[in-house]
Amino acid sequence: MSQEDPVTATIDRTSPTDADAKLGPLVERLSRQSVARGHDVYTAIDWEAPELAIGPDDERCGLFCFDPLADTAWYRDQPAEVRRAIGLHRIAAAMKVGMHFENLLQRGLLSYAMRMDNGDPEFRYCQHEVIEESQHSMMFQELVNRTGLPVEGMPRAIRALATAVVPIINRMSPELFFMLVLGGEDPVDHLQRRQLREGRTHPLLEQIMRIHVAEEARHIAYARTFLKDRVPRLGRARRFVLGAAVPVALAVMAPLMVDPPRQLSRHHGVPRAVLREARTSPAGRLLRKESVAKQRKLCRELGLMSRTAILLWRRLGLYQRDDQVASAT
Repeated sequence: MSQEDPVTATIDRTSPTDADAKLGPLVERLSRQSVARGHDVYTAIDWEAPELAIGPDDERCGLFCFDPLADTAWYRDQPAEVRRAIGLHRIAAAMKVGMHFENLLQRGLLSYAMRMDNGDPEFRYCQHEVIEESQHSMMFQELVNRTGLPVEGMPRAIRALATAVVPIINRMSPELFFMLVLGGEDPVDHLQRRQLREGRTHPLLEQIMRIHVAEEARHIAYARTFLKDRVPRLGRARRFVLGAAVPVALAVMAPLMVDPPRQLSRHHGVPRAVLREARTSPAGRLLRKESVAKQRKLCRELGLMSRTAILLWRRLGLYQRDDQVASAT
């Protein structure tokens, strides 16, 4: 495919849609597609191909075309080899965060599947998704290993908190768990689709992103349809709490995917003031808002945008004026 072709030309036509879908028929279709269109990342990608070799001195590495860090004067003033090393570290760090997220997601899905009854079609689909997320984890970690960079992924405190809290959330509120699932999947999907449409990408990274985007389309469809099926059954108080919890969770999750990580300062000498400039610039704030746009829309559709929820979305810097609607309560 040429660089000008949108990624949706080859993905959206074959990906499931959750529009007006019922959960039972949808998961049966997704299970069939996981068999027919699944990937083994060690056969789908020729990791040893010379043209797919990757490293800090690779001229094909760099920041995503819309990364706000690329717009800073400090970054533009750096020699090409420094910019390449920063760009590759940024990519590898995001892959490590993705691997950590996939690990937490798999644990939650396995716990959720363990509570299902015999004959529940969701059981098979959840197992397919766990397998696909395992493939993604191996794919992300393999890329990290091949860069040779000391990337860290999620901060240890957030990783420890999530490891302890996610199983509790999964059992007490599956609806919030699947909101968290989308909180990890939607921002990454937005960034990868946009880069595939707009920018030039290292061929190994492009293959990884295309596999990930195609399979995440199924995972996102399942999570969204689950929420459309389950949230309307919740009482008023639980919907209120869910609506307030979503922006708080996204305020932690979205920056992990979207913002330049602090480790760039330690490993590549990027001044912390420059990282702060990128995060707080109009482009940086807009990118963060756009990365969670689909979840804002879903919350509106589900009646979760109470006055309190809207206030939280605004205060946390994740709301956009064009999202303004009448509050639900």
